[in-house]
Amino acid sequence: METPVTNQSQTLMTESPKNNLLPMIMAFILIIGAGIGTGYALSLRNKSTSNNTSKSAAMIKTANEAGTMDTKTFKDFAAGTLEEGGINGEGTHKLIRPGGNSQTVYLISSLVDLEPFVGKKVEVYGQTIKAKTAGWLMDVGRIKVVE
Repeated sequence: METPVTNQSQTLMTESPKNNLLPMIMAFILIIGAGIGTGYALSLRNKSTSNNTSKSAAMIKTANEAGTMDTKTFKDFAAGTLEEGGINGEGTHKLIRPGGNSQTVYLISSLVDLEPFVGKKVEVYGQTIKAKTAGWLMDVGRIKVVE
């Protein structure tokens, strides 16, 4: 009796398409799950980093001082007399310093209400930002009365 010879390529082609589809679906699900897991893990890492940053930068609010102690973000410094008004829409306040108009620092603040300090000699700590008209425009992070 003779054994029938089977061609391997015929055997592969006659297998059910379901048998080939299942491993592909499982691989697809595994890849999607890994992507979602990685994204979730990274979002938790970024969240904990931002929480640590905000916890380390204590806020101050007294009659003579207001703002954050974050010296990494707000590292620029200027001192002078605080007045209301900006220049051509840049700044809400200005810091008048000795040396004339070229030494004036125009101010905005994302953290501090500058209004209670108007008319007082102050020190400001902030971050210099790009301006179109003002020679020096600063986002104030901390303000302190010196006189």
